[in-house]
Amino acid sequence: MAQKNFIDVLVVGGGISGIQAALDLANTGFKVYLIDKSPAIGGKMSQLDKTFPSNDCSMCIESPKFNECSRHPNIEILTYTEVESVKGKAGNFKVTLVKKPRYVVEDKCTGCNLCVEYCPAKVPDPYNQNISTNKAIHIHFSQALPLIPYVDPEACLYLKDGSCTICEGVCKPKAIDLHQEAETIEVQAGAIVLSPGFETFDPKLRSDYGYGIMENVVTSLDYERILSSTGPYEGTISRPSDKKHPHKIAWIQCVGSRQVNPDGGNSYCSAVCCAYTQKQVILTKDHDAGIEATIFHNDIRAFGKDFERFYQRAEKLSDVRFIRSYVSIGTENPETKNVSIRYSTFDQGVKEEEFDMVVLSVGLNPPADVRTMATTFGIELNEHGFCKTKPSNAIETTRPGIFASGAFIGPADIPESVVAAGGASALCSELLSYRRGDLSREREYPPEKDVANDDIRIGVVVCLCGANIGRIVDTPSVVEYAAGLPNVVYAAQNMFACSTENAQLIADAIVEHNLNRVVLAACTPRTHEPLFRDTCREAGLNQYYFEFANIREHCSWVHSKDKEGATEKAKDIVRMAVARAAHLEPLQEFQLPVNKAALVVGGGLAGMTSALSMANIGFEVYLVEKTSDLGGMARKIHYTMDGLEVQPLLDDLIRKVYRHPSIHVSLDATITDVSGYVGNFVTTVISEGRTKEILHGAAILATGADEYKPSEYLYGQDDRVLTSLELEDRIAKQDEQTLGAQSLVMIQCVGCREEGKNYCSRVCCSQSIKNALKLKDLNPDMDIYVIYRDMRTYGFKEDYYREASNRDVKFIRYEPTDKPLVEAATEGGRPIIRVTVPDPVLGQKLAIDADLLVLAAAVIPSASSQEMAKLFKVALNTDGFFQEAHVKLRPVDFGADGIFLCGLAHYPKHITETISQAYGAAGRAVNMLTRDSVTASGAVCDVKRSDCVACAACITACKYGAIEFVDTPYGKEATVNPALCKGDGLCNTKCPTGAIYLKHYTNQEIWSQIDAALPELEEAG
Repeated sequence: MAQKNFIDVLVVGGGISGIQAALDLANTGFKVYLIDKSPAIGGKMSQLDKTFPSNDCSMCIESPKFNECSRHPNIEILTYTEVESVKGKAGNFKVTLVKKPRYVVEDKCTGCNLCVEYCPAKVPDPYNQNISTNKAIHIHFSQALPLIPYVDPEACLYLKDGSCTICEGVCKPKAIDLHQEAETIEVQAGAIVLSPGFETFDPKLRSDYGYGIMENVVTSLDYERILSSTGPYEGTISRPSDKKHPHKIAWIQCVGSRQVNPDGGNSYCSAVCCAYTQKQVILTKDHDAGIEATIFHNDIRAFGKDFERFYQRAEKLSDVRFIRSYVSIGTENPETKNVSIRYSTFDQGVKEEEFDMVVLSVGLNPPADVRTMATTFGIELNEHGFCKTKPSNAIETTRPGIFASGAFIGPADIPESVVAAGGASALCSELLSYRRGDLSREREYPPEKDVANDDIRIGVVVCLCGANIGRIVDTPSVVEYAAGLPNVVYAAQNMFACSTENAQLIADAIVEHNLNRVVLAACTPRTHEPLFRDTCREAGLNQYYFEFANIREHCSWVHSKDKEGATEKAKDIVRMAVARAAHLEPLQEFQLPVNKAALVVGGGLAGMTSALSMANIGFEVYLVEKTSDLGGMARKIHYTMDGLEVQPLLDDLIRKVYRHPSIHVSLDATITDVSGYVGNFVTTVISEGRTKEILHGAAILATGADEYKPSEYLYGQDDRVLTSLELEDRIAKQDEQTLGAQSLVMIQCVGCREEGKNYCSRVCCSQSIKNALKLKDLNPDMDIYVIYRDMRTYGFKEDYYREASNRDVKFIRYEPTDKPLVEAATEGGRPIIRVTVPDPVLGQKLAIDADLLVLAAAVIPSASSQEMAKLFKVALNTDGFFQEAHVKLRPVDFGADGIFLCGLAHYPKHITETISQAYGAAGRAVNMLTRDSVTASGAVCDVKRSDCVACAACITACKYGAIEFVDTPYGKEATVNPALCKGDGLCNTKCPTGAIYLKHYTNQEIWSQIDAALPELEEAG
């Protein structure tokens, strides 16, 4: 009989979007099942080497999420599980799950891998893109969750013909069960989130690429595994044919994307391919600076935040060529296995060139079983086979109560997938707010041991990080060295310390060896320190007895050419960490009560959407807008590319905001002061002549952006020169002069992608296509020219670009070094705007006489964003947009706790993207507001009042307003508000008497590190 389980939300798909959705929902007080049809969670992100544009190690930033899910009391993970049927309606879905047989009893398996060693059947390894082999029974990948093997029924000799049971015989815990059958599980859930991810395009459908025929033609996902330290070649770039190191590599863009081909290919742009190719080129050059890299492309679509600079970084590397050309694969040299490519040039005609290796930048397809999935869940798909969502909300599917996130909505980058996950969490919270907390439970830790007076017992764990560290640093010698250091009683190495099972091994070692200090020599504390502090808590040890020694960034990555030097430096860093660990003290974090109200700054589409979502969930919301009306930039937009009428949508949203009893709107508002801390902010607002203080626990900054007002191309001097938004307004008003024009020219990238504004404004290309198609509808005979650098109609917008071209909208490319020339002229007695532009195909300049000139003006940060950044003490990036806490995994969080961002203030984006991010920000804010208290760090400053001379140097140095004077019987003395203190230590350096000090970074701790860094001097002294 099937098990029956009652949960709040079923999350289908264990990639990064599903993982984040599960965590957000669980942290908000809902019971969640996270299921995945694969043997482990992680999705495609787990296969990547690094992530653009920061080049963070992909698994290093994803694997801590595995641990969070595994340890969370409100998340149950079911891998190797699929959905068989879905019945019922929103709030009460009855779902039947089928857990496929692993042929391994999960509760008994210890992950020792003995069965894998003895299994005689070899099979291609799907995790490594079939480049290497594995056994018929194997663990999905090294950091898998769960770290339990599974049996491939297609390869297992017993399941095929009953001829082998070796694995059963060698398994000491008796965990192998080759007679295991599928298990049926019945679940009642209130809502469902679909995050099944994507498949990569299979170039074998197009035999002209040579994939599967020529050995050294690989896909971009194949190449990710080749680059990866956990891949088939342990991070050494090698050709599949002979395992030799290639010296000349070509990348071919748009494989399976931007193609209309019945034999294979998708008409849409896959959005991520340009950026991941640039990442692979940069990483390849990091591996070997002498490699020659050539990228064949048709438009570089660097439309994301910081993508333009990332592209320029790749382009400026030595021996890197970006060639704009369609290509064809020629032949394979039978002796060298090199591959020839034919391509066209403007000045030398068709050329043919030979490469050691060719990487096909494949696009993103919907999941392989998407049709079956649509039938099972009762949802509709769009014309491309991705999930069909509402035009006004890209997270809602066509069936109420079922939401979508990640690349199932359409081709998406990791941060967009994470944003959608947060948005899905917010929408689930709206639907199920009445039952929050009914099924959830709090996490419990063992009692903390008091070891303050015990002898110091330090444990040192050295992580190999796969081959990230182990390939360069001689980790066994580091372990041996660490074992001989003072106070060290335990030293060991670990393949992946951050994997769930290995983190548990560290917790077990703390208990077994009675450790009271832990040093981990591994990677960056920026992403991993919370995980290992939590591991200490799991073992009953105060989390501040943990010390991180970063031997990846500081040793293996920066000294990859000097293994001996890297190893010696690793020993130095470990020695310093051990010295500091001996002086660590237990610190206590403290709880801060949460005011369950939110402040939203900005009354545009993003601000109103997030405010309404939080209010619908049940929180009081204060919406502050600097102008006299709500609407923001959306007031200037009348329709979207896919036909959505924006003003009715906006009017309906405004109406809902004003009518909602939990939303309090302040117009003509100016924020004059912000004080307080996470959970307890106080914001002073002047609105309509009245001053009021708003008490709130969280804030969302949605301050929008502005349109650049050009100083070039006669704008402001000739009323026939307009911006794109001004053109749209004229079209909406049916302006006769505009609609009757014979000729119209659009110039792209006005005010961006240049010095001072070195970013792409993302929306301009699509905006121009949208207006061009609208004009063609109204006046089919109008001549329309689009003068561009790269057309960046990413995602499904590519279809509209193709439609415009088919409707005789003419596209002419220009280089930034040879911009169009614009002048007012008269032709045949008729005043015109003459635009002269070089045509790279014709090799000569074209003069176009136009009645109207439209400038695709940049989106620029608003002045309000600058003001709010100062008041809320949050960061801006180089371009003046708000800087998120982490580009991939915290795209709507600020570094300052309790403050979130969304909309154009984060970066230019389309309306659907703005709405999704607004829901994402609301979801993150609700995540915090649902708690009764938040935890503040124990690593904060304190004052020895007897030493304070009231000089105010510390108050001047503190950027967070955490220090103030208090009156005492001995006069004024400084005191620290620990809730506001960020522990940056600036005050320490300014204090002339040493009265103020930073806990967890005391003088004794730091001096001990310095002494350990220079042991020769210490001995000499």
